[in-house]
Amino acid sequence: MITAGVVAFLLVATGALLWIAYRTLDGNIRTDSATDRLLARLEAERPSRTAGAQGSENILLIGSDDRSGTNSSYGGEPGTQRSDTTILLHLAADRKHATAVSIPRDVMVTVPACEKPDGTRSKAGLMQFNWAFETGGAACSIRAVEQLSGIRIDHYVILDFNGFKTMVNAIGGVEVCVPQAIHDKDARLDLPAGRQTLHGEQALGYVRARESLGDGSDTQRMGRQQQFLAALIRKVQSQGVLLNPARLWPVLDAATSSVKADGGLSSLGALYDLTQDLRDIPSADVVLLTAPRRPYRYDSDRDEFVQPQTTQLFTALRDDRSVAVRPPGSAPSPGAVAGAGVGVGAGVGVGAGASPSPSPSPVAAGAGAGSDGAAGAVGAAGAPGAPGAPAKASPSANASPTFEGRTADVDACAQH
Repeated sequence: MITAGVVAFLLVATGALLWIAYRTLDGNIRTDSATDRLLARLEAERPSRTAGAQGSENILLIGSDDRSGTNSSYGGEPGTQRSDTTILLHLAADRKHATAVSIPRDVMVTVPACEKPDGTRSKAGLMQFNWAFETGGAACSIRAVEQLSGIRIDHYVILDFNGFKTMVNAIGGVEVCVPQAIHDKDARLDLPAGRQTLHGEQALGYVRARESLGDGSDTQRMGRQQQFLAALIRKVQSQGVLLNPARLWPVLDAATSSVKADGGLSSLGALYDLTQDLRDIPSADVVLLTAPRRPYRYDSDRDEFVQPQTTQLFTALRDDRSVAVRPPGSAPSPGAVAGAGVGVGAGVGVGAGASPSPSPSPVAAGAGAGSDGAAGAVGAAGAPGAPGAPAKASPSANASPTFEGRTADVDACAQH
């Protein structure tokens, strides 16, 4: 009887502790109800899922450079924010492969009219992509991505500077390779060359740094972010973090207290289901790449999408097809860029109505910017600054070229 009583007590106590732990983690998550309400009101303007992509999921990961609250120590004007990093994560319906596409923050796109924080409404216009987040928050960024890609965003997660540091520390740091010593005062980064594990502030500085590394471009920074994310995935998978309750707790605690998410993802149960989906995808089948871009023809400090490759990439994801990648800097296969043109973004045709340029960059014959700009946008056509209507896909739109990118199983350290 004593033994039975002790066992019963332990079972009740354990159940109570588990319930308290669950409620604690579940209560950590911040739900972005305002964005959910805005998107619900604009449902008629949002794309629907294609028949071939039922069961797949598209999650927009937004890294905010918000400087308010605990992020005020990073300088800048409190209350201002832009999307420092935006990644479109596509999970295949069969959960056997995933694709993460970085959207350049400086790429020129037509951002739709959005409701601003003060309740007023902005005008649709041509601007660099990360201004969408500053103009109308997550809802505006989501609608801009949906408009330029034709892909329905199911969920979104917003992570700020301190949230990122918390997440990295929870898994014990992430290993990276530094080809040469880095000394970047703005990014608070001071690293010797070589293989090393980064925690907290150093990890944040590494993924934020730009001007002191490589050629100083945002393209190379996105590449480093993808390498970092691949290393993080490998560590979580290799060390069995998601299978070990003792190691899973701090990760879940950090994750739930660090992010803001939509109503459909802002519960412990939903996040746990997501981690299980990701756990079962082999790292070799997790693809990371940047949407094809090049310097904007009217301002080399900005970017523009390259066509038809960008449309082909988004079409593949929209139809739930896998994406093939080749190592960054390697030569494309013959014919991979035949007929390539340049698009400025959804609803933006580089043709009639576009700003004049003394010496515009040449555009190859074929799909791309034409005299009316009809094929010069990512799935849309129209004059700059005006919302575009979906364009009919060109014969090459459904092709599957090989893009520059990497898979999560490739250890960047082994390449140095």
